[in-house]
Amino acid sequence: MARPSASPPPRPIRLVDVLRQLPEAELGSLIARLKIRVDEAKRIDVPSQVARLLLQLPELRDPSILPGPTRELLYRIAEVGGVLSAKSLPAAVEPLVARGVVYVRGRGGGVELLLPIAFLLHLKPWEGEDPRGVRAMLWQAHPDVASSIASHYLGRPATPPLSLGLEPAWEVLCDPERLAREVEELAPLERKLLASVEQVGGEVDTEELLDLEREPLRLRGAMGATPSRRGVGFALERRGFLVPVHPNRHVIPTEVASIVGAQRHAEREAQRREIRTFVLGDDHAPRRARFAEDPAPLALALGLAVRDPGIEVKPGIGTPRSLITKLATRFGKDPERVAFVAALSRAIGLWDPSAIGVASPPGALPVAELARALFQAWRRGGAWDEARPDGEVLRAPPEARESSACGVVRELVLEALQELSDGRWVPWEAVAAYVRSDSRTPGVRRLVERWAQRSGLEPLLPEEIARRVALGSLHLLGVVDLGDPDDEESLGPTLRITPRGRAYLSDSVESHPQGEPSRFLDHQALRIGSAAQTGTVIALAPLVEIGAVSGALDVLVTQPALSRALSAGFDAEVLQSRLEALAQLPDPIARSFAQASAVVGRAEFVATAGFIWVEDPEVRELLRTRRQTADLFVDPSPPSGLLVQAGIDLERIARRCRSLGVELIVNGQPYRTRSVPPGKTGSGARRLDSSGTLPSLRAARVPSSARQAAVRTTSSARHPATRVPSSGDSPRETLGDDDSEGKRGTGE
Repeated sequence: MARPSASPPPRPIRLVDVLRQLPEAELGSLIARLKIRVDEAKRIDVPSQVARLLLQLPELRDPSILPGPTRELLYRIAEVGGVLSAKSLPAAVEPLVARGVVYVRGRGGGVELLLPIAFLLHLKPWEGEDPRGVRAMLWQAHPDVASSIASHYLGRPATPPLSLGLEPAWEVLCDPERLAREVEELAPLERKLLASVEQVGGEVDTEELLDLEREPLRLRGAMGATPSRRGVGFALERRGFLVPVHPNRHVIPTEVASIVGAQRHAEREAQRREIRTFVLGDDHAPRRARFAEDPAPLALALGLAVRDPGIEVKPGIGTPRSLITKLATRFGKDPERVAFVAALSRAIGLWDPSAIGVASPPGALPVAELARALFQAWRRGGAWDEARPDGEVLRAPPEARESSACGVVRELVLEALQELSDGRWVPWEAVAAYVRSDSRTPGVRRLVERWAQRSGLEPLLPEEIARRVALGSLHLLGVVDLGDPDDEESLGPTLRITPRGRAYLSDSVESHPQGEPSRFLDHQALRIGSAAQTGTVIALAPLVEIGAVSGALDVLVTQPALSRALSAGFDAEVLQSRLEALAQLPDPIARSFAQASAVVGRAEFVATAGFIWVEDPEVRELLRTRRQTADLFVDPSPPSGLLVQAGIDLERIARRCRSLGVELIVNGQPYRTRSVPPGKTGSGARRLDSSGTLPSLRAARVPSSARQAAVRTTSSARHPATRVPSSGDSPRETLGDDDSEGKRGTGE
């Protein structure tokens, strides 16, 4: 029975076409929501006017103003070409839909999130994107260059905004079949020049470009030679096959280079036949080997660990070395491995808060596919660069994050492993000879030297970069097993591509079963299975402690961890549902959640500003019931004291209590209230002496116990022997009230 052919992947849609497909009511709602002014007198229709105004949204010019989960979702949609399939609608997509940036349509049992091509071309490059891809090259192109590319594919002069005019160019440059036809239809001189530039690494400066196209005219400017606008190079430039980069470089995009270089792959077969014969003619199996590990458990462990409230990782800046060392010690891993996996995890958004969502990647990815996502992020080259002393790109300053030509070396190493190490051990010297024999190696060496000179780094040879790729990055990604050399006369370490690596390179499903569920090993250890979703595992961060990380990830559900989660404000039912989404709970953990959910009593919280200790019941009743001080305290208050109402300052309490003859002791000393300056008197008015200058007379202490010194009764200067007022006295018999506070300080 014939196997049904897979449906072609969905393609992105132009912005105007998306707006024209919207129902009239929805388009009107978008116009009203964004307050777009539509001019009926214009010759273009309403969707075209709306499209031009949508491209002026600040969220497109600077995505950093978007919330973190929304920004990461926008990048994930752009990485897959503008159409992302999801099982359900992610919550983070709401701001994008409300602003008219992303559109939703149903497809089968799920939904598709559409990012129109114009928005896709309008976004600035982000971490983890291929810096030599068509999208990144068109974004950084000069407006004159972008206008010429748009005019070529439109067949007419392009008008602003250029993102709309570049949509036909994007449809051609990102479609391998249409791009291959465009390359075949080039003139012989254009095809020869394009192949020559690709052969030397896909990048040349202006002088080299003019030499390759044999252009005798040299126009000199401030930045050096300027190519002619009538030469062969300009013919490739207006097609988007050769994009100029400031100040004097010309680069072939990755998509074009893969088409142009496909023909030369067969020509290199004769040079490599001898190497394959040597590898196949002998058994190079080592005595000791280091087998590759799956990086997914470590990536999940890092994603759980960085959600500790005490750990702070700033976006756009490299992971701190102190944090890398701390995590390496905690998990028992090499710091280089931790730094490598951490950089790739950040590139795919695993450290972002939005990773707990299971509606969009990376949270929607099964654990079995997480390692493949890390491999693809490494292969794009925007997060890790083996040509740097420290491979993490974010560790370099923003102005020095230009990518090197190590992407070509990566492809050379992967090609060598596919041809030489298909299930067998191969010496490293054979892989190195494979890289040296490639015709692109001299051009790559020249590009690396120029890149290192611009970046202020020490240049590395392509062979050394290939060694870092094969023995370092690929081994850490679980693609290559390493064999230790038997003796000093051997050909160095040996390599063998793993079944996981063959599945990644052939873009097929891994051979081992991927439906392993999560399960509890005992009453507290939970082993994460390959069938679990990444977002479900990351959601356990506040509840679990990280256990073993080798081979699989084990998390521990302990009573202290549960107590910390409950004290942090998480509801017990929410935590229980997160665990039950992975595996059935054992009885001890179920009982712990039942006990945590039980309510044994209720307590009421009352906000207070302080507590006044008054042991004498008569004085306490005086302060609690009199009009001057009754509103200062919480009723009822605990025995032997009074709780002060929230928002009452100490100065106010002291004045009110002093008006009733009660002195406040603070830190063992009587508290003295600040005097209010006397008011201005009119001409001829009698100036009164301030009573604040008169010495206050202490009355006899109120009998009490050991806390007698906390509150003392005093008398005024006019009544030196007055008694302590009781609760039955009239308010007029007391000394002062609310209005008398200022008068006592001024002597009025």
